Amino acid sequence: MLSEEEQETLTRELARYPNRRAASIDCLMRLQESRGWLSDEALADLAPFLGSSVHELDSLATFYNRLHRRPVGRHLIRVCDSVSCWIMGSDALCAALRGRLGIDLGGTTADGRYTLLTAQCLGACDHAPVLAIDDEQHLGLEPEGLSERLDRILEGAD
Repeated sequence: MLSEEEQETLTRELARYPNRRAASIDCLMRLQESRGWLSDEALADLAPFLGSSVHELDSLATFYNRLHRRPVGRHLIRVCDSVSCWIMGSDALCAALRGRLGIDLGGTTADGRYTLLTAQCLGACDHAPVLAIDDEQHLGLEPEGLSERLDRILEGAD
C-alpha cells in the first residue's frame, strides 16, 4: 500500500502530465527514491494508482537502467560500456573497480555501500572512458594512476 507521503509525492508528479499513465516512469522513479528499489510489492501498490497493470510497470522498470528491480547499494557506480568507452579502456576500468570493491558487475559490496553496474551510454563519448557515481560523472579516466584516482573518487562518495 502506498504511504500517505508517497501518495502526496506521486500526486504532485501527476500534475505535470496529461494523464496518469504518462507519468509512469517518473512515478516509478519517485517510488524508488522512497523505497530504495522497485519490489513486486511496490509495483503492485503503484499499478492501481496509475491505472496500469503490474506487467506494464514491470516492463518499464526492467527496460530503463535507472530503475532497479532488486536492492542496490547506497551509491550506484555505472561504467559506460558503449563502443567509445570500450575502445578507450572501460574494460580495464571495470576490472579495477571489481578488484577495488571485491564484487562482480551487478554486485553490491558487503557493507551495502556500492553497487557496480554497466551503462549503455553516459553521454560523454568525447571524454571516454566514463563512469558515474550516482549522478556525478568522472571523465577521461586513464589507466595510469587509475587506482589512486578511484580511491579519491570513492572516498568522495560519502
